[in-house]
Amino acid sequence: DLRKLTEKIMIPTFGKKIDSKNSPARYGVYGIVARNDNTAICLVQAPNRAYFLPGGEIDSGDVHNKSLVRELHADLGAKAKLGKFRGQADEYFYSSHRDTYYYNPAYIYETAGYEVLGAPLEDFNHIDWFPVETAIKNLKRGSHHWGVAACQDYLNAL
Repeated sequence: DLRKLTEKIMIPTFGKKIDSKNSPARYGVYGIVARNDNTAICLVQAPNRAYFLPGGEIDSGDVHNKSLVRELHADLGAKAKLGKFRGQADEYFYSSHRDTYYYNPAYIYETAGYEVLGAPLEDFNHIDWFPVETAIKNLKRGSHHWGVAACQDYLNAL
């Protein structure tokens, strides 16, 4: 059935493209860093008090693994292995910090364990651990909500 196939490959999109605004692509890779048998996940709180999954922009020429390793070190002061790919969700948003509208394809991965290396390189962020449902409610980006919920749905089905 073509409809079912299309639904399987459709990428969820959050936010709205404003046609009158240029929205450069800002490709990002994000990790779901869990502990306590996947009952708590780590979120990063930016200086504007918004919560995000750890991760960030994929540098030109980088692969997901290299970018996520770099971003986890910067955000958490930790290293982790890329776990299962949970999917891509796209998002349109406005960054008041950069005064720019963005198109943000977000690639969401589970992480397979993590090891603290030291203090985060980005010391202006705050790190918090939340029960999964609370984390989902706290996340600012719809794409991050979707990624965590997709991971939980998978774990609950096991």
